[in-house]
Amino acid sequence: MTTKQTPCSESTLTKRYQTTIPESIRKVLGLKKHDKICYTILEDGQVTISRAAQTENDPILENFLVFLAQELKKNPQHLQGISANLVSHLKSLVADVDLDLDAPLSDEDE
Repeated sequence: MTTKQTPCSESTLTKRYQTTIPESIRKVLGLKKHDKICYTILEDGQVTISRAAQTENDPILENFLVFLAQELKKNPQHLQGISANLVSHLKSLVADVDLDLDAPLSDEDE
């Protein structure tokens, strides 16, 4: 089986050994900002780059949820429902907000 070889995409290392992944490579791998990448060293010395497997675990969120569970277990009397008035008020605050969570960030938001 032969593999089709595409033109080389290059990037330059900075003094701190950092580089920018070329756009063509980012597109092929489906990379977005803050994604992790995986480098695999093959037996012949070549290195492949791939998108690292996405993990669902967020250590900060996980720690917060553990804390919250412990706090609720210690002090169940502090648990309160949200009033209908508060829900109504919150809905009115965001009623006219149009939000696309898939839209790219502007340069100001990065």
